[in-house]
Amino acid sequence: MKLIERFPSVPYVVPFVVFAVLLLAAPSLPTSPRVEAISRVAVLTLTLVIVARGVIDFRITNWAGTLAVGAGVFALWIAPDMLVPGWRDSWLFQNGITGKLQLSMPVAARSDPIVLALRIARAAILVPIIEELFWRAWLPRVLVAKDFRTVPLGRFTTMSFVATAVLFASEHGPYWEVGLAAGVIYNWWMFRTRSLGDLILAHAVTNLLLSIFVLLTGRWEYWM
Repeated sequence: MKLIERFPSVPYVVPFVVFAVLLLAAPSLPTSPRVEAISRVAVLTLTLVIVARGVIDFRITNWAGTLAVGAGVFALWIAPDMLVPGWRDSWLFQNGITGKLQLSMPVAARSDPIVLALRIARAAILVPIIEELFWRAWLPRVLVAKDFRTVPLGRFTTMSFVATAVLFASEHGPYWEVGLAAGVIYNWWMFRTRSLGDLILAHAVTNLLLSIFVLLTGRWEYWM
């Protein structure tokens, strides 16, 4: 607790850093997909419970609007590839800067119900909490004031709004253009609701629908 009191950014940043490190390290870990999936969910869950539980707020202020935002971002995410065959093959999306599409789910793991269940749980429960703590509850506020705790949730400057959306887009590599659109929409919804809980739910709905879409269509590239 003393560490968090001295460094108030810890609960918002550390879970995201752990998430990013595990994402980068996973392909080189000498473990089976099942062990990797269990370990990753366990580590992320423990990190949230130990480090961030004091700042997580699940209260929802606008159920209908939040569900609609989450579903809308999902539709927007898959729309380019559904409407324009080969859209994602363009050099604009796959290049030396944004990276290239890679299948992160090994073939053997795609028929493992435990791996699939844990992947859905990670995408629809853990990732929304981790990312919204960082992208909407911390970054735009710390860009406004060094002591971000003095900045209410949902308050943006033009710079903090744009920077957050652009950096959020960069996190999504070859999907940067839909990532940018999603970042703008999520930022706008945070501005409207001033609620971390609403953003977690919206993000969860997006990721859950995307996970269902992956399982129904076999478009594994959407699980980056």
